[in-house]
Amino acid sequence: MSLFDVFWFFLIISSLTPLLRQRMLDAARVRTMRKLEIKRKSRVIALIHRQETFSFLGLPLARYIDVHDSEQILRAIHLTDPEVPIDLIIHTPGGLVLAAEQIAYALCRHKGPVTVFVPHYAMSGGTMIALAADHIVMDPNAVLGPVDPQLGQWPAASIVKAVEQKDVNEVDDQTLIMADMARKALAQVKRTVMQILSENNMPADKAEELATVLTSGTWTHDYPISVREAQELGLPVSTDMPAEVYELMNLYPQTVQRRPSVEYIPTPYAPPARPARNGKE
Repeated sequence: MSLFDVFWFFLIISSLTPLLRQRMLDAARVRTMRKLEIKRKSRVIALIHRQETFSFLGLPLARYIDVHDSEQILRAIHLTDPEVPIDLIIHTPGGLVLAAEQIAYALCRHKGPVTVFVPHYAMSGGTMIALAADHIVMDPNAVLGPVDPQLGQWPAASIVKAVEQKDVNEVDDQTLIMADMARKALAQVKRTVMQILSENNMPADKAEELATVLTSGTWTHDYPISVREAQELGLPVSTDMPAEVYELMNLYPQTVQRRPSVEYIPTPYAPPARPARNGKE
């Protein structure tokens, strides 16, 4: 074998290694999801967005809930018998309102129990989807977020408030148009959230109160709603997270292009043994 042959052999192996590694990772994800399905007798769907999964020219491409996600989830729900429970694992910063609404309404229409698992965070559209669940299971340190609509880089509620604080004759036409769109967006999202909550048997007055808090710009858009605060708001939240959900999250690694900023020994640690007293434990 010549040096040239060795070079081409090395090149072929190097090109195939990432593909084989990805196939092994995909197979491990399927096994973990199937293990959770057997354990809970459910259909497991994962909506997991890692922020640096893909890159272009070295620049990370952020991932959000889009129409492709909604199409895939709607197909999965369609393939599930109406009586079979659905477990949806969400890890997302949010995304398109249209896509989130489609997923939420589809979950509301599913007759079987729907559980949403939030291992780390489900912000914005992720929270809207979680509202459609019969049960929300969060890690004790996980968070949800407000669902107030955004117009471009600005919160709709802030656009309306800014216009209301000025004389209309001092505001340019483009800003007035944005304010009109912002009012419509606020009304539409509030109505959607109210309908989702009402279909989950929440009383109408409570649904309207909660929808107002979540959509009217009470907090900044990235405000973290903790487990305790979500429970105080009246959401059906618990913290009984299955171990398989954490296992699945470990199978969605982010692309490592440099030395990791967080490192630890990935094994569970037990509390240290207490010293013996008078020769007895």
